[in-house]
Amino acid sequence: MADKIARTGVSKEKGYLYYLDKNGDVARSKMARGASKGGNAEVVKSAGVKRESGWLYFIDRDGDVSRAKMARGRK
Repeated sequence: MADKIARTGVSKEKGYLYYLDKNGDVARSKMARGASKGGNAEVVKSAGVKRESGWLYFIDRDGDVSRAKMARGRK
C-alpha cells in the first residue's frame, strides 16, 4: 500500500515521465520515442519532500507524491 506524502495535483501530459527529483520537487522529462531524443528535465511543482531510506517515491495517478515500502530480501 502506498501513502500520500504531498498533495501537488499535477496534471500529467502524454509523452512525459514524471518523477521526484533530488530536491524533492516534482519534475518531468520528455520521453524518447524512435529518433526523437528525450531529456530536458524541468521542475513542474515545488513539493519539498524529504526522502527516507527504504521507501520508493513516485507520482501517483492523482498527480500527488506517494511512497511505498521497498521490498528487499525476498526469496
